[in-house]
This record gives sequence, structure tokens and C-alpha cells, in this order.
Amino acid sequence: MSFDIALSGINAVNGQLNSISNNIANTGTFGFKAGRANFAAAYAGMQPSGVYIGSVTQTIDIGGNVLQTGRGMDAAIQGKGFFVSKDSDGSMLYSRVGIFSTDKDGFVVDSFGRHVQGYSAAGGFGDMSVPTGSIPAKASGSLSYVGNMSADWTPPASTTFDKDDAQSFNSSVVSTVYDSLGREHSVTQYFVKKDDGSIDVHYTMDGGDLQATSNLTFDENGKLTAPTGPVALDLGTPDGAAALVVNLDYAGTTQYAGDMTTTTNKTDGYQAGSLTDVSLDENGSIIARYSNGQKETVGQVALATFPDDDGLQAVDGTCWKATNTSGTALYGTPGTGLPGKLTVGALEQSNVDMTSELVNLTTAQRNYQANSKVISTESQMMQALMQAV
Repeated sequence: MSFDIALSGINAVNGQLNSISNNIANTGTFGFKAGRANFAAAYAGMQPSGVYIGSVTQTIDIGGNVLQTGRGMDAAIQGKGFFVSKDSDGSMLYSRVGIFSTDKDGFVVDSFGRHVQGYSAAGGFGDMSVPTGSIPAKASGSLSYVGNMSADWTPPASTTFDKDDAQSFNSSVVSTVYDSLGREHSVTQYFVKKDDGSIDVHYTMDGGDLQATSNLTFDENGKLTAPTGPVALDLGTPDGAAALVVNLDYAGTTQYAGDMTTTTNKTDGYQAGSLTDVSLDENGSIIARYSNGQKETVGQVALATFPDDDGLQAVDGTCWKATNTSGTALYGTPGTGLPGKLTVGALEQSNVDMTSELVNLTTAQRNYQANSKVISTESQMMQALMQAV
């Protein structure tokens, strides 16, 4: 019986060594969670029969250090959540490793090429993809202009406006707009002070006179009183493009003493652009950036939590699978509740404590030697007994 008990001890220590060596081997593995072999006493009825490894505890709730990588598609979870990927067989895998990229078809994938799961821009849960082509041009539909029309201006010497006569207007400003083909056009506003203190605005596009004019009026405190809403400015029909009408909004413009100033001069149109970069933000949104300066949110990474994290089954690729013990995955988004928020441009390192593992290794060695000594001693006693007989 002593042989069997000592042998069970050696087998249990071998199992412990497997756990320790696996931890040590994965000290450099991103998102790895250390395991611990738990010994349990074995009995045959009332008779002790040795020891065995009753369970292996995972330290999933202990986070690893965060390594800054600076890469826009790397992310570490500051909470209990897991990233979700779909394996080739359709099963869901859960990981703490946030190394993402896009494949040739535009799908967001993890470091093993598995499709990362999340919420599309339309709100559906599943694979996420980034448009691989260019985004079309957008014609300008609105133009915001905010500035100060100097109260020190006097009506121009030339009473008839002429864009080529600087004596017929007080100041001018140029804005850029885009037609439906993405071509840039220059819209110039010419400001003319009137005898009643109001400001007439004349317009040209690409140097050509437009028939439209606007009149800006102000109260005694320099606040704009008219127009009360955007001015529909008909810019005509550029060659080959759709008719171009821009709603010009002067809200916030003032008339104070001093120089004329411009604080806002922007339009909502843009040229066509091609994809230049994809990155994450701290709430898990996937941001696509284009060569025309535009950006678009194409999805949001999902995070999963479980009723019992320790019940997850570890599998290849620093991942886990759900089991009956772990319970069903609960999906959410970063920054809301238990899943935790993301640290972008960073990765979670292994949570293995090398010092503790080396101490455990030394302890396991002593236990192995002790059980070996029991077998050796019992062997000597049996040999002596046989010789005596």
C-alpha cells in the first residue's frame, strides 16, 4: 500500500509540474492566465490511498500588467470582459488578447485570423467589416460662417458693388464648397456696409457673379437679428455635376467695434477618399479614416462576461470556451458595467508571477524527492525481509 500511496504522490507532483511549467512557458504570452494544481486526498473507504489533483484553478480574475504598444488596433481590457471571436467551425471563443487587424476582405480579425464579433453600424451582432473601397464624394449642403462685421466700417466710396473694385466693398472672405463629383469651388462673400448700419452680402463662385444677395442686420448690442435662419444660396450647376444649393448660416455673427474677424468658416462637403487607417477608441468603436480627412464608425467591439469565469475551458490560442459550469456568455460593450473599458494602443500581459512559480517548483521538487524516498525505503525493507526469509 505504501508503494501505491507514494506513487500517487509522484503522479500528483508530475501533474503539478505540468501546471507550473505551463505557467513559466507562458510568461511572455499576452492575455495568459496562470493555473494552479490543487491536491486532494484519496481514500478507499476508510483506508487512505494517496493523493490526486482534484482541480486546476485558473486565476482569470487577476489582471496582468498593461504593455503600451502604440498600435491603433491593439486593446487591453480593464475589467472582467473577454473579446469574442468566431472560430472556423462557427463556435465562439473568448480571449483577453486584443490584437486586431483587417483581412483582405475587410473583416475585423484577431491575431489568428478569426472574425471578431461586435455590433455593426446598423446595430446587428456578428462579424464586422470595414469598407475596402473609397467613399464617394459628398456635395456641400450647408456652409457655416461666423464672424464679426466691424462696427467701425463706413459705407464704401463706390456705391455700386463691383467685385473687381476694392472701393465698392468693405471686406471679403473665401469659402470652399464641393459639388457632387467632389470638385472644389471657391465661394467669395463680399461685405458692404450700408448707411443704415446693415451689411449687404454679395456672392461669387469661382470668380463668376451670383445674382443672390443677403442683408445682415444687427441690434444696438451688436447681435444678429436677420436673417433668422440659413440662407439658401443657389450656386448653379457645375459641369457634369448635380445642381448645387448651399444653406449658408450666419448664426452667431456680430457687429462690434474693431477689426473684422472670422471664427467659423466650414462646409459639410468633401472629396472622394480611400481608406488609409483603421483604429479603435476606448469605447470599442472601430474608426475608419479616409484620405479626404473623413472618418466613419463602422462597428463596435463586443465584450463577454460569464456567471462563473473559472468554469471556462482553456483552449489553444490563449482562448476559452463556454461550458455548462461557466454559464452562457452575456454580451455588452466596453465602458458599460462589468465588461470594463478598453485601453487602446496597449495589450494585457501574462499574469504569471515568476517568483511564485519558482518557489512552487522548488516545493514540488522536494515533494517528489520525498515520495521517491518512500518508495526506495520500502523497496529496501522488502529486500531485507526477503533475504531474512
